[in-house]
Amino acid sequence: MEALSLGSIANIRHTRTRSVSPENPTGAAGEGGRAVTGTGESCARDLGPGWKISPSFEMEPHSTLTLADIAGSGTIQHIWITTHPENWRSLILRAHWDGDPEPAVEVPYGDFFCNGWGEFAQVSSEPIAANPHGGFNSYWPMPFLSGAKLTLENVSDAPATIYFQVTYEEGPVAEEPAYFHAQWRRSNPLPTLETHCILDGIEGTGHYVGSYFAWGSNSTGWWGEGEVRFFMDDDDEYPTICGTGTEDYFGGAWDFEIPGSGYATFTTPYLGLPQVIRPDGLYASQQRFGMYRWHILDPIRFRDRLTVDVQALGWRGGRRYLPLNDDIASTAFFYLNRASTNRPPTPSADEMELFRQG
Repeated sequence: MEALSLGSIANIRHTRTRSVSPENPTGAAGEGGRAVTGTGESCARDLGPGWKISPSFEMEPHSTLTLADIAGSGTIQHIWITTHPENWRSLILRAHWDGDPEPAVEVPYGDFFCNGWGEFAQVSSEPIAANPHGGFNSYWPMPFLSGAKLTLENVSDAPATIYFQVTYEEGPVAEEPAYFHAQWRRSNPLPTLETHCILDGIEGTGHYVGSYFAWGSNSTGWWGEGEVRFFMDDDDEYPTICGTGTEDYFGGAWDFEIPGSGYATFTTPYLGLPQVIRPDGLYASQQRFGMYRWHILDPIRFRDRLTVDVQALGWRGGRRYLPLNDDIASTAFFYLNRASTNRPPTPSADEMELFRQG
């Protein structure tokens, strides 16, 4: 099943669209808006069934909510979801394909949608759109042969209210689908003279399609001299693909700086620096950045194996590189011919925490 484009939108496809939301938890035909109880029940007390009685779900602390549990073959085309910003690093988004008990996607909610710092940043890209104020959208195509399951886990001690809609197309997919994967890792702080791991020894055939970094600078000065490196297939000590610097990888240049104005944010279809959080003179003492780079027009294809990392380098006296000990959280997006693969341990609440004081 090929993804639709403007050039193909006029073609007939013998498939059907379904959508899962709190108003239709199964996505079944003719089952939308039938709820008689829900979070909007009081608001609709003068109107009755069919009038927005169940627009959202309430999650209890330390609980898991099933967003969608789909049987058969198809492709998830769009996810819209929102919750309050304080939940963006205490919810874990997971996706399972074809009954595999291991998740292909396991990422903190906010990081998946390029908002890893718990503060809103507008993102206008092809696969991810983050709109005011926290309307998160994914257009990554997610095919499956026999079933799909999306969940959210609340790892915090507080409840969370979730509004969402998952739209998918029922019908056949490619004979050999590429399953969508996303993995999250954090180095906080990055040990001296070590690189931050983005992916570690992914096995199978596939293609890498994107990176999101929530990067916190733990020192003064420029922090982005490090290179993003892709070790493919038989690579050992040295990678096949090695970039020229962090800001270069994300499509910027010369420190993302407009001379005299400091860092310049930008968001484009395939790359951006949508977020710069500056010190406030009190507890927010460090600069923090959010960056994305989508390899949609230039996917990084591998046959057997893929490892990805990034260096953290600044400058010291004598025009020498300075290894940094920054707070780096990365989300890697890729497609693979396997429904699951090796992945890092599930992050704990403490490992995801955004430290706030005052």
